[in-house]
Amino acid sequence: MCRILKLGAALVLVLALTTPVLAQGANIHVVQPGENLYRIALRYGVSVSALAAANGIANPNHIYVGQRLTIPGSGGVPAGPSTPTSGTHVVQRGENLYRIALRYRVTMSALAAANGIVNPNRIYAGQVLRIPGRGAHPNPPAPVLSSDGNDRWIDVNLSTQTLTAYEGNTPVRSTLVSTGLPTTPTPTGRFRIYVKYLSDDMSGPGYYLPNVPYVMYFYRSYGLHGTYWHSNFGRPMSRGCVNLPTAEAEWLFNWAAVGTLVNIHY
Repeated sequence: MCRILKLGAALVLVLALTTPVLAQGANIHVVQPGENLYRIALRYGVSVSALAAANGIANPNHIYVGQRLTIPGSGGVPAGPSTPTSGTHVVQRGENLYRIALRYRVTMSALAAANGIVNPNRIYAGQVLRIPGRGAHPNPPAPVLSSDGNDRWIDVNLSTQTLTAYEGNTPVRSTLVSTGLPTTPTPTGRFRIYVKYLSDDMSGPGYYLPNVPYVMYFYRSYGLHGTYWHSNFGRPMSRGCVNLPTAEAEWLFNWAAVGTLVNIHY
């Protein structure tokens, strides 16, 4: 009997440690192994910046297992897909065009075009934005998979500034990234990783970045790689490459082989 009780207690402990925890009666999330701030924010329908601000997190890439996070404005309940997709939006203090586009599920470029915005980084509190109808940039069809459905491939969504690793049709990991600025865009289409380097020097007009970590080139000099010079993931920052948090780039480097499909779209 004692042995059965001990086994039962051990099972309860395992379940407690492996199940995402939301503190009873409060909007609190307890960080689980493998989670990052982006995935937690996505789960509760809040922005990464709002989640970081609510918890005094200076670096969104530094959270730890067991950390208790306050979920702002959610009541602790994962949000559903009820965001409107047309009409107007009044810009609030602290908002940017990327976050507004993400909220209404339109591309940032479509939102800028609908409002005559030349510089997407220049909007102001109180500005009224017209939200264009969905479908300005329909997602491309899913990649063709082999019969066993176990292919590994990488999806980069330029509208949401996210990268998701898939095995067949199953997402296995997702993170915020920074892709190309409007003047130096990331190419769209389907590519294959053709070479991998643990580190590589990158240079061009006006910049030199030595020892860039976990580099995987997929088209000419465009690559997926770690980033040590900024942590502003979730908005375009690069000269065309896909910037990842270094820890995420390391995971992806070890997961993806040469020849892995990279699908980039709006």
